[in-house]
This record gives sequence, structure tokens and C-alpha cells, in this order.
Amino acid sequence: MKHFFQKGKDPLKPTLLLLHGTGGNESSLLPLAGKIDEDASILSVRGNISENGMPRFFRRLAEGVFDEEDLIFRTKELYEFLDEAAKKYEFKRQNIIAIGYSNGANIAASLLFHYQDALKGAILHHPMVPRKGIELPDLLGTDVFIGAGENDPMCSPMETIDLQSMLKKAGAKVHLHWENKGHQLTFEEVEAAAQWYQETQLEK
Repeated sequence: MKHFFQKGKDPLKPTLLLLHGTGGNESSLLPLAGKIDEDASILSVRGNISENGMPRFFRRLAEGVFDEEDLIFRTKELYEFLDEAAKKYEFKRQNIIAIGYSNGANIAASLLFHYQDALKGAILHHPMVPRKGIELPDLLGTDVFIGAGENDPMCSPMETIDLQSMLKKAGAKVHLHWENKGHQLTFEEVEAAAQWYQETQLEK
């Protein structure tokens, strides 16, 4: 997978896995990583799917309708890439925090839905429920931040609450942050994510 890796100043800190939204690339969320933790290593990945020239992490059949078969395949592809990247760049595989926005948040959530040991934690900006009707792995000890918009036209508040409920039922510790906005990523939401990261990942 096309990607960018930057070794951090502190090897004990988590590696931040950056997963862009539709039409983004491996550079899109770099400013976000700096606000979350400027000393952490960064692994930023570009999605392997192109939708009308726009990179994505998996196919969709329509707006808000995922190609489930492709989602499963691409989630496995990303999971295996993380194994390879950890060896290549010599970072701790069990110490990855995903930061995803929109389509990137959906593939990060899919990692949590399909693999018990995929991520130490995740910051999900405006995610949807990746799959319904499946049993999630044991996510005890996994910390998740969900940033959501009360007026998000792509992801209803009910879907956000469903995702929170499913992750909590699997044992994850979930913090849900609401903004009175739409699908866009706001400064206030990023600030809230940074504070959550400081409290849950650095003060343990």
C-alpha cells in the first residue's frame, strides 16, 4: 500500500496510523497527527481503491452503502500491511492508534470489527457502522474516540450511537464527542480528540 512513515522522537509512544477520507491521500491527515502527538511515529496510508479518481479504502455500491465483500478483503489487506510495516520500520505492532476520517474512520472501525489485536485504540472522526449482524471480537482494553456531527447528512446520530453500543458491547471503552455540525472535521473536534489521547494513552 502506498504510504508515508515518519519515525517519532519517542519510540515508547504509540504509532499513529493515519487513514484519510474519500479523495484524500497519505498527506491529508499529517497536520492532525501533529495536534494529537507531535512526538509519535506516523504511518499514513493511501487507500487502494479509486472512485472516479478519488482514493478510498474500499468500494461502495452507493452513498452510505458499502460493498461488504470488498470491505472484508480490504480490511484484511490493511491488517496484513500493518504487520509488514511494523517489521520494516521496527515499531511495536501492539501499539498502534488509528486516526481516521470518514472513509478512513470506517476502515479503522472495520479493523476493530474483524480483528481482536488490530489496534490498541482508535480516533474515529465521523464513522459509520462498517458491518451489521456480526459478532465482534473481544475488544477489552481498547480505547475508542468517536467524533460525530449532530447534523451529519452522511451519518445519522442513531448510526453513531449504534456504533458506540456495538463497540462497548465488545468490551471497548468508548468516548463519544458531539459537535453541532455536519460531516466536516472541526477544530473543536480535533482538540477534543487530542485531550482524549492525552488522558487515555499517555497517562496510563
